[in-house]
Formats: sequence, structure tokens, C-alpha cells
Amino acid sequence: MVEEALADTRVILVNGARQAGKSTLVSLIGEDRGAVWFSLDDPQTRRAAAADPVTFVNRDEPMIIDEIQRDPELLLSIKSTVDRDGRPGRFLLTGSARILGLRNLPDTLIGRMETIELWPLSQGEIDGAPDGFVDAVFDQGPAFDHESDEDLRDYAERLVRGGFPEAVARTASRRGRFFDSYVSDLINRDVMQLAELERVTQLSVLTQMLAARSGGLLVPGNLARSLEVDRNTVLRHVRLLEEVYFLKRIPAFTRNLSSRAVKTSKTALVDSGVAAHLVQADARSLARQDAALGPLLEGFVAMELQRQLSWSERRATMFHYRTKDKLEVDIVLETPRRQVVAFEVKAGATVRGDDFNGLRHLADRLGDDFLLGAVLYTGDKTLPFGPKMRAIPIAAIWESEAG
Repeated sequence: MVEEALADTRVILVNGARQAGKSTLVSLIGEDRGAVWFSLDDPQTRRAAAADPVTFVNRDEPMIIDEIQRDPELLLSIKSTVDRDGRPGRFLLTGSARILGLRNLPDTLIGRMETIELWPLSQGEIDGAPDGFVDAVFDQGPAFDHESDEDLRDYAERLVRGGFPEAVARTASRRGRFFDSYVSDLINRDVMQLAELERVTQLSVLTQMLAARSGGLLVPGNLARSLEVDRNTVLRHVRLLEEVYFLKRIPAFTRNLSSRAVKTSKTALVDSGVAAHLVQADARSLARQDAALGPLLEGFVAMELQRQLSWSERRATMFHYRTKDKLEVDIVLETPRRQVVAFEVKAGATVRGDDFNGLRHLADRLGDDFLLGAVLYTGDKTLPFGPKMRAIPIAAIWESEAG
């Protein structure tokens, strides 16, 4: 995707979580293109850029600027440069925060920049597997079929490993050190850079609370009472954690279906390994306790699907659905053509008819727009549960071919 964008776009921003592999990716691409590299993590480079930004970006060869969020004012000088020289592939930037939304900068690079989000590795990328589930279920609907050898212990081990390349490469006993450093750096470097916070300890506790609620509704008032702060403080902290790719909000799906629909967002931590580490869960304990595994597994599945949405042919958007009567659907994917596939996530190998109650409720209201409702479970076979309803092994997400 990055190389395609460089062929026709003047500025490319690769944005994503710290340690997701952004610098490694752009360095490999830049080396083939003869690009010069500068990292704003280096204090001397950052001082030079701030002192004379126009000269700093005025170069003939392609330029890579790593961690652009450390001096977002450089974007103004980059705009001036690419307006004078409109060649594609002039600048390749990386960032560990959604800087354009935070700094109240003018929309300096509209029409000049493409942003590509880089996620931690998907399970398919780790395994060398197809990762084509999203396109497959939209194309095949109820005809989709998949079998898998994965069991509950396999899913628990995948969940606690997560997708950060360095965590994947480590043994389970060493992985915790990486997660400790990751969360500490995220709070003390990235978040503190974006906002001056008086109580960092408070934010650290909030990360643990959000990890325990991964896949659950975001209710700021409840969090505020637990932290003994006001609701606006919680909302501010949550926004900051979104900006540094620690968590993602999943908005509610309403489409005016019912006045009973709840409009509260859900949240999921971007990396399941971080979530499991913060709640002190390991693979063995999770495989023994469905109650503990369920919420983490829902967040894990949602973020695996979100990764696929960044490259799938079907440009779907992720939602969740819940009514005030507590009928719910964990994940709803809707395309611009208003076609919908929807999923419940179950941490068990047995599926029952009432596991489909929320899916059937949604199917009745959407009519022909509803293509497929599936309970994603830890069993090994795809099973029919009525028209447009299937139980599907979770591993189908990364083991399925597109189409």
C-alpha cells in the first residue's frame, strides 16, 4: 500500500502504534528509493528542524521523517515544498499519534497527503496465512464454510502474545518486560508529549481499567467514580489514549432501526497482548476461565477484523449493536452500499440457538441488507443455525482466502 501511494501522492504518512514496525517498514522502502532519513526522536535533528524548517525539508531526493508528531509544525514547510515541486513520493512520514486532529493545525496537506494506518501484526501476518475473511464473508454470505484445528488453548496463547513484532519474537516469560516498557513509554513519552497531565498515576490506572473492559461499553461516569475524578477528565484521557493508538472506539450501529438502540460506543485495546498483560492474565488461566476470556477474546477478534478492514476490498466500517432491552451484537460490519455482516464472539466450543438472538433481531430489521450473522466460536466446524445464520470457527478470520 505504501509503495502504491508513493507512486501517485506527494506526501505519505504511515501512522500507528509505537513498536508496530513503522520505522522498519519505511526504512526498507526508502532504501530502495534513495531517500534520506531523519528521526525527530533525535534531539539534535529536532532542534535543527525547529530552527530552520524551510531549509530542513528543501531537498531534491525523497525524504523520510520519522516520528513527525514531535514537530508537527514541519507540515507547513512540507506543504510549501510540495506545492512548488509536485512530484509524487517526495515525503514519507511516520507518526505514533493522530497529530493532525490534536494540534489544531490548519488542514495543510488536504489533497497532498495520504495516511496509511499500520497496525500491530495480524495473526495471518504472523502465520503467513491468507487473512481474507472479511472479503470472503461478504462475497459468500451463508455459503461460507471453514474448518479449523485451533482449540481454546491456541486462541488464549494467540491473545496473550498479541501482534507487536518484538513481543511475538519473545518467549512468554520475557514478553511481560516488553509490555511493561511499552505501556510506560506510551504514557511517559507519547501521552505526556501531547498533553501536560498532572496525575500520570491516574492515567496508568485508567489503562488497567480499560484493559479489563476491552470489548465492553465505554461508560465514562463509571470510570470517573472509580478514579474519583470528573467525567470530563476521563473523556480527555480516553481521547489521548485513542490518539496514541492504545485503544479504539467502536461506535454504536443505529441506522434509525429502533428508538431502543443504545448509542454508547465500545472500546477495545489495539493489542490483545497488552490488554492481557494489564489484567495479569496468561494463556493457561484464560483457557480455564470462560468468564475471564470472553471480554478479552471479543476485543481480540474485533481488532483482528479491524486490521483486515485496512486492506480488504470491501471498505466496510465496524460498529456494535445493543438495545436498551440488552439484545446485542458484538460486531457489525457495514459497507457503503449498506450491506451488513454481523458477529457474536463466544469463548466456548458449543453454540446454542439463543446465542443468535441479537443477530436474528438485527436481521429482521435490516431485511435484504443483512447478508450473514455468525457466532464466532472456539469449535472446529462451520454449522448452520437457520437462514443466514452460521457458527464459524474464530480461526477462519486469518485462515480464509478472500472471495
